[in-house]
Amino acid sequence: MKTYGLIGKSLSHSFSKKYFTEKFDGLGLTDSEYINIEIETIEEFIEKLKELKPRGLNVTIPYKEEIIPYLDELDEVAEEIGAVNTIVFKNGKLKGYNTDAFGFHQSIKPFFKSQHERALILGTGGASKAIEYVLKQYGVDVLFASRSETNANILNWNEVNENVIKQHLLIINCTPLGMYPDVDIKPEIPYSALTDKHLLVDLVYNPEETLFLRLGKENEAKGINGLTMLKQQAEKSWRLWNT
Repeated sequence: MKTYGLIGKSLSHSFSKKYFTEKFDGLGLTDSEYINIEIETIEEFIEKLKELKPRGLNVTIPYKEEIIPYLDELDEVAEEIGAVNTIVFKNGKLKGYNTDAFGFHQSIKPFFKSQHERALILGTGGASKAIEYVLKQYGVDVLFASRSETNANILNWNEVNENVIKQHLLIINCTPLGMYPDVDIKPEIPYSALTDKHLLVDLVYNPEETLFLRLGKENEAKGINGLTMLKQQAEKSWRLWNT
């Protein structure tokens, strides 16, 4: 059996297992399986490798950065971003890639406009780094909001006021806030400052319309969820595993 899987901490509502299981069924790949691999700490990673001997892996919260010291090599994009969400096994070595960047680029391309010259990224985890990488390719000025760290380019969450919202017409939620089952939770921003010129992107995909996106819509902002990004990054992972 060819085993692929997702490394993470809490995976009961994972997109990847369902997506790849259906993909394998559709392709008639009866010799392939995709499993969730929950680990409590990154130190368990090597033991899981020895036990499962996977052909390829995806990586999710909270290990996209912590996984790097366990890899033999990084793709140049993953190295620049500083986060990995796909691992390819070749010749006994582990190489890390970042397909989140590709997935985000594909998902935002139809919606991106010249007015989106400044972006506010909510959260500073591994996914946010891939988003920043893509936006810089578009020439966008990026500002972050975080609960845990601040500097010249990172606001404390409570500093995200109406003026910040008005100056940033592209807002991306890179936190898990609002993900099922906690659907009544949202990033705390002044939604009333949103306009029809704003584009909100939520990397959360379950539910399809989060409270973040719904409140944006109520204030005439356009919104997209994380589903297209996930599908695109998954397909990129599959191509890497089979190249």
